[in-house]
Amino acid sequence: MFGAGSARAKIVLVGEQPGDREDREGAPFVGPAGVLLNRALEEAGVDRKATYVTNAVKHFKFEPRGKRRIHKKPSEREIAACHPWLEKEMQIIRPRLIVALGATAARAVFGRATAIEHNRGRVIPAAQAQTEWEADILVTVHPSFLLRMPAADKPQGFRKFVADLRLARAYLA
Repeated sequence: MFGAGSARAKIVLVGEQPGDREDREGAPFVGPAGVLLNRALEEAGVDRKATYVTNAVKHFKFEPRGKRRIHKKPSEREIAACHPWLEKEMQIIRPRLIVALGATAARAVFGRATAIEHNRGRVIPAAQAQTEWEADILVTVHPSFLLRMPAADKPQGFRKFVADLRLARAYLA
């Protein structure tokens, strides 16, 4: 599954992989994580229609459990196999800022494992990021991470996620 959004987007949001609902509907970020992403973007003042959303891995990797399909983390090999498509999307869109949503997205964008919390809360200039693209990078959590947090931690986790997205908006202003 390829990304969706504005071909002139200045911000590209990169997630991990399609989920069950995304796989069934053929569009990125339409499931529970997408609903949360939309809410956070709205609170941050970022128009999702002005962004491009995609995933590092283009297929839904899952494990069947009864009638359900349970998400499985993609392997390094799968990230590498899907990289040419992500690269092509970046060449076409040519964003000013790439927002890596979670560890798999950061791995795909940087070409190596990248600590999320260590790199969060700041825009990393393209030259410093040493990626193959000319876009600067913002690293944050994946919205599904927020869905899995203990209930007591969710409000603060969401506020921090919105703050990251506000940083993206302010950076481009």
